[in-house]
Amino acid sequence: MITQLFDLLTGALQGAPLIALIAAFMWGILSILLSPCHLASIPLIVGFISNRGQITKRKAFILSLLFSVGILVTITVIGIITACMGKMLGDIGVWGNYVVAFVFLAVGLHLLGIIPLPLINGAHGAGMKRKGFFAAFILGLIFGIALGPCTFAYMAPMLAITFSISSTRVLYGILLLTIYGIGHCSIIVFAGTFTEVVERYLKWNESSKGPYILKKICGVLIISAAIYMAVSAVH
Repeated sequence: MITQLFDLLTGALQGAPLIALIAAFMWGILSILLSPCHLASIPLIVGFISNRGQITKRKAFILSLLFSVGILVTITVIGIITACMGKMLGDIGVWGNYVVAFVFLAVGLHLLGIIPLPLINGAHGAGMKRKGFFAAFILGLIFGIALGPCTFAYMAPMLAITFSISSTRVLYGILLLTIYGIGHCSIIVFAGTFTEVVERYLKWNESSKGPYILKKICGVLIISAAIYMAVSAVH
């Protein structure tokens, strides 16, 4: 079923421009939904935003977007570096997984209330607002490290077709990759923004049990992701 879906999308990427752009967007979405590595980004951004208390939908959107951009920046840089080194795209070795597993463990423990992490604490004021945006971007940069081989395994058909197209239509090839990136980020941005919408709809505030429970659940999921990354690095 999944293989047939990927074959269908791969064929669509080589079709008419409108169909190809839709396929690129769908491929970006599936690269999140069907990958255990990428799915870890959902509780991470949800926990991060929930930890900041009551914020506006606009700020939740910007935080999620910056987190996504951070991921894409790291993936791009790692892809270029590994390609120049003649290695498999995104292959940064086991230590990259260990670094991200450690960060995930720290964030998970923070959401469980076991250790303090001032950088991702929710706070008010212009200075802390900028600090929150910076923290979201840095978290995305770090998370992107773990997505090396996982990301490029899904991007391989996209890259192959894009490179082929770019030999004659450079801008069209770039557009396909851009649409893929938008699809990839859309799920993360939706999850982060939707967190604020749910909290507002349920009238959650700092004194409610809802955000507390949500943070604990996200903390457990993130720690589980840390264990998964550490174990997968060994194997």
